[in-house]
Amino acid sequence: MNTKVTIAGITFKNPILTASGTFGAGEEYSQFVNLSRLGGVVTKGVSNVPWEGNPTPRVAEVYGGMLNAVGLQNPGVETLIERDIPFLKKYDTKIIVNVCGHSMFEYLDVVERLNDQPVDMLEINISCPNVKEGGIGFGQDPKMAARVAKDVRRVSKHPFIMKLSPNVTHIAEIAKAVEAEGADAVSLINTITGMKIDVRTRKFALANKTGGLSGPAVHPVAVRMVYETAQAVNIPIIGMGGVMNAMDALEMLLAGATAVAVGTANFTNPTVTVDIINDMNQFMVEQGIEDIRELIGAVKQ
Repeated sequence: MNTKVTIAGITFKNPILTASGTFGAGEEYSQFVNLSRLGGVVTKGVSNVPWEGNPTPRVAEVYGGMLNAVGLQNPGVETLIERDIPFLKKYDTKIIVNVCGHSMFEYLDVVERLNDQPVDMLEINISCPNVKEGGIGFGQDPKMAARVAKDVRRVSKHPFIMKLSPNVTHIAEIAKAVEAEGADAVSLINTITGMKIDVRTRKFALANKTGGLSGPAVHPVAVRMVYETAQAVNIPIIGMGGVMNAMDALEMLLAGATAVAVGTANFTNPTVTVDIINDMNQFMVEQGIEDIRELIGAVKQ
């Protein structure tokens, strides 16, 4: 039985990855799961200098998931290089570094500093606000997203994934734009913008007022966007959004994803990634599926 998948020439032992921002760099979760069982670990977003993130409160539970406005708090790329990459290299898993920035300079600074590091891929988070364009997310405009992909392609020695925002009218258009400028893959979806108000205090649940909605509530939206994108591009897709179990992951593959990232579920069940791998393997045995790739894009019309 083959569970291997390949993205941009990188072979993953299975299609299950962690979603950025929900797994740190794996150190905390290593007491619950054997990281070597995972197809890959996607790090928390890393910037060229430390980011403090947004004021608290910045997490709130909602129906079917959670809102977060953490603001990509992270200690910066130097800490990733000195501490996190050496830790992950102890395990037999692929390393994908999520890169964030508020300007093209910040993105490219991180990409260039990672060029000589032993990582497998980069994931470029284009949901970040572009401070020079009034705060609009890089991924909300096809031309802006394409420019990021073009510049990253120019300087990166690693293959890279563009992580797409669902807060757009036509996500497939963004995917086509970054594919045209050399992106090796796309990942989707990032969180959907939401809001919660405490009716007793009449205050916003989050200090930032709005936050990113994740969890099972967004799963049907994510599946639809993965399917639409798979019809529009030829590069691999990493599907994510409300994946709570093996059935959710398999649904992503059927919609056209080559790999699947698990995010919010890690907070409620720290062993969920390995549980999904085990259950997916069992499903393949029960269904007589010899190769996981048989399922990719295999939804029947």
